[in-house]
Amino acid sequence: MIRLLKLFIRAALWLFCTDINIRNKHLLKQKGSLLIIANHPNSFLDAIIIGAQYKRRVYFLARGDAFTKKHHRFLLGLLNMIPVYRLREGKQFLHLNEFAFNESIKLLNKGEAVLIFIEGTCINAHNLQPFKKGTTRILEGAHKQGIYPIIHAVGIAYNQLRGIGKKVNIGLSEINLDQSIISPKDRVEFNKKAFHILEQNIFIPNQPTRIKKNPIYYFNLPYYNLIKKIATKKTTGTVFFDSVLFSLLLFTYPVYILLISTILYIIGLPLPIILGTLLCVLLLSKHTSEV
Repeated sequence: MIRLLKLFIRAALWLFCTDINIRNKHLLKQKGSLLIIANHPNSFLDAIIIGAQYKRRVYFLARGDAFTKKHHRFLLGLLNMIPVYRLREGKQFLHLNEFAFNESIKLLNKGEAVLIFIEGTCINAHNLQPFKKGTTRILEGAHKQGIYPIIHAVGIAYNQLRGIGKKVNIGLSEINLDQSIISPKDRVEFNKKAFHILEQNIFIPNQPTRIKKNPIYYFNLPYYNLIKKIATKKTTGTVFFDSVLFSLLLFTYPVYILLISTILYIIGLPLPIILGTLLCVLLLSKHTSEV
C-alpha cells in the first residue's frame, strides 16, 4: 500500500513540479538508521517532496493541529506522519510530544528514516527560523540508548510558493558529529553546526514559471481553476495552500480523467483512441508550464 501510494505521489509530483533538482543525489540511497533534518518553507508539500526522493520509507514529524479530524489522521497516517504539538495548539496536548520523540527513537533503533523540520514552524519563506528543541531531544534520547543515526541536512527551495509548475532545488549533506549530545551546551553546538550546513543547502531557483497556453492547458484549465478556488477558500490566512492544492489534485485529477474518458466512450470513440488521447494529455500536461 505504501509503495503504491509513493509511486502515485511521484507521478503527481512529476506533473505538479516542472523540475526537481537534487544536489548530492547519491545520499538518497542511504541505508540504516537515518535522521533527516530540513527547513520548512512550504508546509506538508516539503515532506511529500523530500520523502518521495528517498529510495526508502520515511517517517515524518508533522504539526499536531493537522491531526484534529479523523479523515486527516487517516490520510496523514498513510503518509507515515507522526504528530508533534506546539504550545499554541494547547497545553493539554504537549504531553503527547513525549510519545512522538520516543516513537522517533524507536524507529531509528529499527534502522528506519525519520524526517523532522528543525525550525518547528513554517512561514512560507526560505530564510531559516530559530531552531526548536525537537531535533536535539531526539538525538539526545537516541544517544543515551546507544543509537547513533546518520544525519542528513536537507535544504529545499522553490521558485514560487503558490501553484503548479514550480521548480524545486534540494541540497543534501551529511552532518558528522564529533561527540554525543548530552548537555545543553552540546545541543547549542549541534544547532549552530546544523544551521550553517542547512543554510548552505538552500539555493533558491531564480527562473520564473511560464505557462504555455496550448490545447492541453485549456483542456485542464476549468478543472484546475475549480480546484484552485477550493484550495484558496480552505487555506485563507494559512501556509497550507500548496499542500491542499497538491492533495486535491492528487485525488481528483484521476476522477477528472475518468469522467472525460467515460464521456468520450459514450459518444462512441473507440477505446484505443480514448486511451491514446488520455496518454497524450498526461504527457503533454507536464509541458504546459515550463521554467
